[in-house]
Amino acid sequence: MTKRIAQLVFSFFYKIEIEGNGSLGDQGPVIILPKHQYWMDIPLVGIVFHPQLYFVAKKELFRHPLLRHYMFLGGAIPVDREKSIRTLDSFKKLVTLLKTNEKIVIFPEGAYFRDIVGAGKSRLLQMILKYQEELKQKIPFIPVGICYRERKMWRRRVEISIGSPLFAERESDAIALTERAMEEISRLCGLPRYHEKFEIRNPKLETNSNNKNSKFKTTSSENVSGI
Repeated sequence: MTKRIAQLVFSFFYKIEIEGNGSLGDQGPVIILPKHQYWMDIPLVGIVFHPQLYFVAKKELFRHPLLRHYMFLGGAIPVDREKSIRTLDSFKKLVTLLKTNEKIVIFPEGAYFRDIVGAGKSRLLQMILKYQEELKQKIPFIPVGICYRERKMWRRRVEISIGSPLFAERESDAIALTERAMEEISRLCGLPRYHEKFEIRNPKLETNSNNKNSKFKTTSSENVSGI
């Protein structure tokens, strides 16, 4: 029901142009790696791909009881960006979903990056690759480019490009896989790469207006924001 409502509402505000096949079929698990610029990326990805999707989301979104209940019903999986140990229970659920051939969305940049493609985070992909041998099949990682174009009156054109699946052999390939994915996302959405490594050590600092204590570097204060 949520997907049908989103299709109706977003078709009014956006002209969605899709390049590539959004039908993933039922054969095996899939990890979808989209570009992340706005909150609208989430419903747009849900509209483009035909099977039901499960989304990895920051745990802060689950604080409100009603929203938490709705997100769980919608297939959201909470992760703690600060302490990975707290994410283990969620990762166990993620592995269970992979074993049942579900399709899971992970935004590899870990934050909003506008007009540029972030360096990407490999930790969660590394954990997935660790369990790939147990699943006894290679997991395809599909990069997705999302590009917001010009607006005509109230309607904006959005180009969504679905790339070819990427594969990796083992856990130690996570960094190389992340690099390949981000390079492909950059190509698909036509945005430059941000190559500097960064780490958000305290999310509260992201909203600090004077930005004096920022723990990461960026080319513009408008390019990076919290998920």
